[in-house]
Amino acid sequence: MRTIDVAEITNHIKEMCIEANHFLTQDMDAAMKSAADAEASPLGKQILCQLQENLKIAGEDMIPICQDTGMAVIFMEIGQDVHFMGGILEDAVNEGVRRGYTEGYLRKSVVNDPLVRENTKDNTPAVIHYEMKPGDRVKITVAPKGFGSENMSRVFMLKPADGIEGVKGAILTAVKDAGPNACPPMVVGVGIGGTFEKCALLAKKALTRPVDERSEIPYVKELEEEMLEKINRTGIGPGGLGGTTTALAVNINTYPTHIAGLPVGVNICCHVNRHAVREI
Repeated sequence: MRTIDVAEITNHIKEMCIEANHFLTQDMDAAMKSAADAEASPLGKQILCQLQENLKIAGEDMIPICQDTGMAVIFMEIGQDVHFMGGILEDAVNEGVRRGYTEGYLRKSVVNDPLVRENTKDNTPAVIHYEMKPGDRVKITVAPKGFGSENMSRVFMLKPADGIEGVKGAILTAVKDAGPNACPPMVVGVGIGGTFEKCALLAKKALTRPVDERSEIPYVKELEEEMLEKINRTGIGPGGLGGTTTALAVNINTYPTHIAGLPVGVNICCHVNRHAVREI
């Protein structure tokens, strides 16, 4: 049994909120540079180069890479041999978000009720997902999610008879409906299977997978590659102004489902696709 003081979790979350809002992950940085080199449209290439310049300035001057610093989504993968002490884990996570957004001078974008809509003034509460794992380690993923792209996300409750072609159609429908509103080039997270809420969570988690890693399941890998090609043929392009780079990656996760259903979640993220990962 390994004991961890929740104050350590708070400190990591604080630092990761600041990190994720100021710096791209290495895979996203490489994907953006590769896209700028490969883009066929002169206007699209210009936009991608401008985005590169913005990212460079953000890192050098510690300015958030996007003005929408997002609602904090936290994935906690917890080894079952870990014991937390010093307080409640959920309180510690939210305290980390509070400190990160306050001390990091990040925009506070969370309201305390979806209809009353009074700003909480510290970007809490976070949306926290817990998963138990073997061992005594804790993996934390902090993924601030802006709502320009979040609002373009969809859940499709397909019939089993719709099959893989129905899944392809759902993904393309979500991307085409999003158009420029998701700040392309986008990363498309897809969840197939489970239940209504599970496919959405699968899609959300898919966005945290490095964009240069494909699924280990052969048919899913093929589907990811096919859908990326089809999305980039839509011509939406960087900034929605036309071009050959509409998406940088399509990441798909799957899960067993009911005999009567085929749920598909499509969670779209913009070109920054922010997340920070630590294992302690």
